[in-house]
Amino acid sequence: MTAPATQAVRRRVTVRGTVQGVGFRPFVYRLATDLALAGFVSNTANGVLIEVEGPPDRVAGFCDRLATQPPPLATVNGVGFEELPVSGADGTFTIRSTDRSPGRTLLPPDTATCADCLRDLTDPADRRHRHAFVTCTHCGPRFTIATGMPYDRAVTTMAGFPMCSDCAREYGDPSDRRFHAQPVACPGCGPRLRLVPAAGSEARPARDADALATARALLAAGRIVAVKGLGGYHLACDATDARAVETLRTRKARGGKPLAVMCADLDTVRRIAVLSTPELAALTSPRRPIVLLPRRAGQAGLAPGVCPGSPHLGVMLPYTPVHTLLFGLPGDPPGPRVLVMTSGNRSGEPIVTDDDEALTRLAGLADAWLAHDRPIASPCDDSLLRVRPDGTEQVLRRSRGYVPRPLRLPVPVRPALAVGGDLKNALCLGEGDQAWFGPHIGDMGDLTTLEAARRAETHLRCLTGVAPEVVAADRHPGYHSARWAARLAGHAPVLVQHHHAHIASAMAEHGLDGTAPVIGVAFDGTGYGDDGTVWGGEILLAGYNGFRRYAHLTPAPLPGGDAGVANPCRLALARLWAAGLPWDADLPSVTACTADELAVLRRQLARGVACVATSSMGRLFDAVSSLVGVCHRAGYEAQAALELEAAAAAAWDADSSAYAFAGDLDPGPVLGALVADLRRGTPAPVLAARFHRAVARAVAEVCRRARRDTGLATVALSGGVFANALLEEECARLLDGEGFVVLRHGEVPPNDGGLALGQLVVAAHLRQEE
Repeated sequence: MTAPATQAVRRRVTVRGTVQGVGFRPFVYRLATDLALAGFVSNTANGVLIEVEGPPDRVAGFCDRLATQPPPLATVNGVGFEELPVSGADGTFTIRSTDRSPGRTLLPPDTATCADCLRDLTDPADRRHRHAFVTCTHCGPRFTIATGMPYDRAVTTMAGFPMCSDCAREYGDPSDRRFHAQPVACPGCGPRLRLVPAAGSEARPARDADALATARALLAAGRIVAVKGLGGYHLACDATDARAVETLRTRKARGGKPLAVMCADLDTVRRIAVLSTPELAALTSPRRPIVLLPRRAGQAGLAPGVCPGSPHLGVMLPYTPVHTLLFGLPGDPPGPRVLVMTSGNRSGEPIVTDDDEALTRLAGLADAWLAHDRPIASPCDDSLLRVRPDGTEQVLRRSRGYVPRPLRLPVPVRPALAVGGDLKNALCLGEGDQAWFGPHIGDMGDLTTLEAARRAETHLRCLTGVAPEVVAADRHPGYHSARWAARLAGHAPVLVQHHHAHIASAMAEHGLDGTAPVIGVAFDGTGYGDDGTVWGGEILLAGYNGFRRYAHLTPAPLPGGDAGVANPCRLALARLWAAGLPWDADLPSVTACTADELAVLRRQLARGVACVATSSMGRLFDAVSSLVGVCHRAGYEAQAALELEAAAAAAWDADSSAYAFAGDLDPGPVLGALVADLRRGTPAPVLAARFHRAVARAVAEVCRRARRDTGLATVALSGGVFANALLEEECARLLDGEGFVVLRHGEVPPNDGGLALGQLVVAAHLRQEE
């Protein structure tokens, strides 16, 4: 007797997450077709909707593979099922057009050119050979070209490039990896490259392949070229040409701040830097961030001006076809294999994205512009990270490759916008259990940056659908970001104390619900304190609903505000003055000051004129940097501390002793011991290492005492000082050895780039309690 046929079932499946613009519908189509299932798949504003019909075992297998085997760029956050009546479908499966009903889906970040597209780019037989905009559903621009949602070509900056018949065929073929790849294009349908020489240049305007060849030749000749990338312009020059690097620094008024480099390939990276397996993984990931790598001795001819005073090199690999072609394919005339790639802007301004604006704002900086005619919908600077010895990543600037990927919140929030601070600004929108960071904006020092923040907020709201009911900002009364937040809100925003926000950001990143407070170690350069002074060396007992200042670095005067910050030698003398230690003439910080400077500083400190008290740990690092003779004048933010870390790294394994703080966090004994060791002729690297260990041991001691007093055993390390790899590692090692649970930042920056997330969760919690 023949067994009865298996009864068919029909199921509606909803998939939430990053499932648009990543080839999810063709993946579903191929999966259903392989299993001989009927039904359809379509994009909706909330994700992907699927109806599937067939034998129960095949339908179950189909649903299992949706979450376990998604396309490379997809992130599945949830899969919902609903049983439906069987329709008796004829066995076909179709892809339906996008549903444009209200709702929310997730847009993927921009990603680096995939291996398949690189093969197309370099294959002379492929119709996209040398096409500078080759892409597919597995790679290329997403966030920086999207002008609306749901994600479709009509709401991207590719809308102005009609597809040719060949591209249209690929776009409409579910079996092709370019099926519904919204940026799909070829040499026949655009976009197009062009090279624009500066006025008076000997170079001539050029298009496409000639533009690339001319740009490569200019770079080889020591010129500076503005190169349009995914999220804005870079200023590029040959990183081995000392004169070119110095010219770029001078034109951009960059000072001594380290410059990132792009290497043609991994062999080139290994010639200039030491590369571990986890660092290799980060460097070659689809995000293609700048990775801080240990410098290799000699650096294989890299110009000294690329990264003076830093223990690391910021290195990235090509992440667009334009970059790959700029270095050249086999048979091309040779060009530089390492390029400086720094943001296309004047110091203090936002990155340039508009082509006409680039010709004016970068005039005098660039000798030529390698541009293209695909507009950039949103600026997006390069992301920056370091890899810890345990293989985990610490993101220091979260932008391209991450934005607009959401973070899962441990507590639900009302629709809210947090505007961050005035340094390393990045906005954050949140609703429900998700938060979206905007791209890195930078320092809110002028109208152009404020306008960039306004555009970023508008773009992020458009893509996420969040309509903020709550606006949060820093308590600093002078912050441009806080005044802007008040204008956005139409009333006073929710003001969140700076260091409370730092600790809350670490708590939120690690999924804490806030029911129990943590011991928060918030070390940075500056933050407005509740007493009107400058905080920055804080031990807080903090939750989302508030904090108590448990301990702090003993304050010292900050003479001259910003002028003092730029002169670490003055900070050193102010710290000595506060500790009651003399300004002996043989101290490096004293010899670095002029006689007039010393006289004015003595009067300032004695009378308290133009001095504000600060407990900033960042300023203490600056002071010690000068005191041991490492850096007396800072040309950029954190230069003195960065160079002190580099000095300490040189002696870290050779000397394990440490100085000792007194009381809570009183650095007086540390400074006295430093001066005594200076007079004994102890080398600066040893002094720097002993100071770093002193800070870490003081942190561990205060946390032990806080645990005895409160019973708390979780410590959050946050604030820009914890970008210091030596300090963060040593603090974590000591605290872990004492049995603490240690929260360290990963994807959320420890510096002010992560501040907005903390503001968001604190403000949402406070509003819920009102």
